[in-house]
Amino acid sequence: MEIGEKLRELRIQRGLTQEELADRCELSKGFISQVERELASPSIATLKDMLECLGVTLQSFFSDNSSEKVVFSPQDMFEKEDLEEGCKITWLVPDAQKNSMEPILLELQPGGISQMLPPHEGEEFGYVLKGQVSLLVGKRRYTVRKGDSFCIHPSATHSIENTGAKPAVVLWVSTPPSF
Repeated sequence: MEIGEKLRELRIQRGLTQEELADRCELSKGFISQVERELASPSIATLKDMLECLGVTLQSFFSDNSSEKVVFSPQDMFEKEDLEEGCKITWLVPDAQKNSMEPILLELQPGGISQMLPPHEGEEFGYVLKGQVSLLVGKRRYTVRKGDSFCIHPSATHSIENTGAKPAVVLWVSTPPSF
């Protein structure tokens, strides 16, 4: 695959226009267009800047992704349990920090609470698989029951708490990764 074609695919995957990428990289839209059409070649420093704006390293850009893992088994997943908070997090996709989103499985015992996350750019989505939880966003509290979902643009500190009498399980996806 040619460099320009690969850059174009990355830009489109990230939902950016040529103009948006150019603004982020402090380059012209015309130059981005020429690179993508293989009419111009960026210097290594410029390529590195472009890749940084696309959230990709030089190494991963030039690596062969044909062996990239797509399906993950429980052995691939990482768990962290905080007995004091009554909370267990399972990272469902290893190394998800390199991706645009990070899915986790959050298990909360009765009275358990997730870590308090600060406001950030992006979105968070959750789906309650089991039990009932309270979603705390700033000073607001929302009840989310089994089968319910939530979607927030976290402009305030936020967390999830199990105020019920039974364990709760939430599929929680954050973009960009924040867990």
